Amino acid sequence: MSASDLRKLAELIKQQRGALLSDWRRQVRELPSAKNLDTPTLNDHIPLLLDELADAFRRISEEGIAEALLEGSPPAHGIQRLQNGFDIEEVVAEYNILRGCVHDLADTHALNLQGRPFHIMNRVFDGAIALAVQTYTTERALEIQRRREDYLAFVAHDLRTPLNAIALVARMLDVTLHDRGETAETTLMMKTLHRNVRHLETLVSSVLKENMHLETESGVKIERRNLDLWPLVELLIHDLHPVAGTASTQLINQIPDELVIFADATLLRRIFQNLIANAITYTPRGEVIIGARSTDAGVECWITDNGSGVSAARLDVIFDKLETDSKNDGALGLGLTIVKTFVEAHGGSVWAKSQQGAGSTFTFLIPNRPN
Repeated sequence: MSASDLRKLAELIKQQRGALLSDWRRQVRELPSAKNLDTPTLNDHIPLLLDELADAFRRISEEGIAEALLEGSPPAHGIQRLQNGFDIEEVVAEYNILRGCVHDLADTHALNLQGRPFHIMNRVFDGAIALAVQTYTTERALEIQRRREDYLAFVAHDLRTPLNAIALVARMLDVTLHDRGETAETTLMMKTLHRNVRHLETLVSSVLKENMHLETESGVKIERRNLDLWPLVELLIHDLHPVAGTASTQLINQIPDELVIFADATLLRRIFQNLIANAITYTPRGEVIIGARSTDAGVECWITDNGSGVSAARLDVIFDKLETDSKNDGALGLGLTIVKTFVEAHGGSVWAKSQQGAGSTFTFLIPNRPN
């Protein structure tokens, strides 16, 4: 192909850019992750990539292509496509579809892409693919690592409540044994118990402090089944009784005996555990009521207390990670974030109402089994 033909091809790409993009979008929307994207999101940097290709043909040179791409959009495009839910094969496919569209345009206008035009075009597209894939895979690996660390922080946080209960029971047992007259053997056993509880508390605190800087959402896998809700909550109340008893807080289970919920048992228990433990913290010498009802949308559950309440300003951010009450120095602001994450993993929602000095109600909805 002569220099004049290359310039002609460059002008053709510029003039037909709209038609090229339309043809490209039509084919790319066959990719599963691209079906529902709006046009600006789908286009992303592709129009600029066509301009870079046209400029390369106009210069009749491969020089500077790699540098131009590196300073341009393909790296950001890889991250964008990860956010759009593309898999890596789809990222590669959309570039190759565009390559095919350019070939078709040249054929339609009787322009031969063999030889130098072929090398220039492949240099542009292969370079863009390499940079997009590199940033995609790097960001994906970081995302997986962040999710693992985030999940570890969530688990460590949830261990605090049962650990507190064990520690309280151990102290109560210590007092009981002391009043009855301890033997050397029971003294040794109690010291061992206290030492191991303190060790676990130190480990949990360490994990939380190391992960408190994380600001990404956690991916959660759930296994839903039909569960009897009343016994699940009743068992949890039994486990939390030592904590509630120390605060002189009464826990009341008002969930109907026959109510069934379609949920992941482990995650649902952790949702209730965090909300009840949170209510106990802010309701000394009061009562915490746990209730639920069946609705057309699913099962609505709530935890109501008559404690100190939450200010209107904090209600807007109370489910945000690391958002905590400045008066509660021991908290790292993960408990309600865990609740929100696990409820949303079920496809549900969570909200709160409160009045300072009059208590709070935290409500969440778990949708029904899909028909």
